[in-house]
Amino acid sequence: MTETMTAATNARTAKRTASPFDLPTGAMPNFELPKMEMPLAFRELTEKSVAQAKENYQKVQAAAGEMTATLEKTYTTAAKGVTNYNLKLMEMARANSSAAFEFACELVAMRSLPEMAEHSIEQARKQFELVAAQNKELWAFAEKMAAETAEPIKQSVTKTFNKVG
Repeated sequence: MTETMTAATNARTAKRTASPFDLPTGAMPNFELPKMEMPLAFRELTEKSVAQAKENYQKVQAAAGEMTATLEKTYTTAAKGVTNYNLKLMEMARANSSAAFEFACELVAMRSLPEMAEHSIEQARKQFELVAAQNKELWAFAEKMAAETAEPIKQSVTKTFNKVG
């Protein structure tokens, strides 16, 4: 009796795993690609494409390095320019505050109102001329700083166009 039960169990198991296409139902079919030799032209084209991709990558990497160096130069130049501009502003502020303090001391020493008015008008004229001169100086300094800051970028663009052209 155990033989018949074992045979029946085996038959049921065989029915479950067999499919109408002779494939086991639980497993994926094993498709193996045929081994064939690639044509020489295809292999050469592939090798040429890989070599060109490597060359393009190296060019992009070199360009990125150059751009980084250019940005570093630009940043350094801009930082120095801003520092010098701020120093110039502090110099001018010191000169202006010294002039204002001297004017205040002179006003205190004056005895008459007309003399104070005349001195105030003269001081205002001098201060206006000083501020105008300082503004011209700051403007010239800012223009110079902008030109110096843009120079590394200008050189990089010129160098790039010369490579291309």
